[in-house]
Amino acid sequence: MTQNARVVGTVEYRPGDGAKMPIPKGGIEVETSEAEVTLSWADGDARGAATMPLNEFNQYVREGAIRLN
Repeated sequence: MTQNARVVGTVEYRPGDGAKMPIPKGGIEVETSEAEVTLSWADGDARGAATMPLNEFNQYVREGAIRLN
């Protein structure tokens, strides 16, 4: 299921084994599966995407860093 949301606080993801990277504030698309979510965004001309465990995403929502539309 795909839905729209907004990043309004600090939200980070870990690309592979690297250091955590921030997801820019603003509109995102959220694609949910049984165990994980994929977040997609645009930052100027650049586009980004990140996958994170569903429980981590839900924690960002509970803390108010991500607001679902």
